[in-house]
Amino acid sequence: MNVRRLIPTTAVAGAVALGLTALSACSSSDAAEGSGDGKLNVVASFYSMQFLAEEIGGSHVSVTSLTKPGVEPHDLELSPQQIGGLSDADYILFLKNVQPAVDDAVAQAGVENTVDAAELTTLESHGSAVDGHDHGADEHEGEEHEEDGAALDPHIWLDPVKYAEVAEGVGKSLEKADPDNAADYRKNTESLVAELDKLDKAFEAGLKNTATKTFITTHSAFGYLAERYGLTQEGIAGLDPETEPSPARIDEIHHVAEENKATTVFFETLASDKTAKTLAKDLGLSTAVLDPLEGITDKSAGADYIEVMESNLAALEKALGAK
Repeated sequence: MNVRRLIPTTAVAGAVALGLTALSACSSSDAAEGSGDGKLNVVASFYSMQFLAEEIGGSHVSVTSLTKPGVEPHDLELSPQQIGGLSDADYILFLKNVQPAVDDAVAQAGVENTVDAAELTTLESHGSAVDGHDHGADEHEGEEHEEDGAALDPHIWLDPVKYAEVAEGVGKSLEKADPDNAADYRKNTESLVAELDKLDKAFEAGLKNTATKTFITTHSAFGYLAERYGLTQEGIAGLDPETEPSPARIDEIHHVAEENKATTVFFETLASDKTAKTLAKDLGLSTAVLDPLEGITDKSAGADYIEVMESNLAALEKALGAK
């Protein structure tokens, strides 16, 4: 996560004031534009939150994402109009410690129905299997930490089981925010949780018997997924997909690949593939996409969360030599 490009807290405070001034002259903003049709006006921080809001909210919500398609969520900067417009939302769904600019703006907005997905499940830390350290963890300025100092991994949506826990919490919060449509929210939540349970079972079966359990990726976003299905994630440069790995880390990855018979270096759609391709060439490995589902673009291997996760499973099965 490249926090250097994120808006500092003092700048956000000033932007909030500017945004609120701008709102006095107009009735809508990029962040929260009233639907005018009686629907619940929902603002989601990035794609994986947007998907939950749309699937569970159904026809009763109008969902706007703060992160446009193709934008790397970690590096998001908000316009004054987006920041000020958050106060117009009926409901905000975000995930703390993924986008510091969003965290600050949400805190300033003061919307009653504000839900932090991180509070709907249990966060964990995921260090490197090579040396026990979380490479790149100190990139998360201001991020919550466990008592031992290890950074908590926010990528809970890449574990279908944890994502289902979050979905259930979102469903209950929407019932509270809009009790007139509670029955529909409950029904939609049950349907989505059933889909996620099916996805979980597919991952469990597909990754049960593999030639290797180790996969290499440029973005250490798959700690929860790896833990869930008995795999080992080896991140080249930690939690920031654009950070250049150190020579020592490259050497570690080289040894890991040889010892664990890794075949593939994974990269993602929203960040440069230069590091992955260079490393793969040096090691004689293949490259493939493992999508962290932070945004859906034309390059995504599917139209929604479920389809992209199914593509991720197929990619892992091939790379790990599933039997």
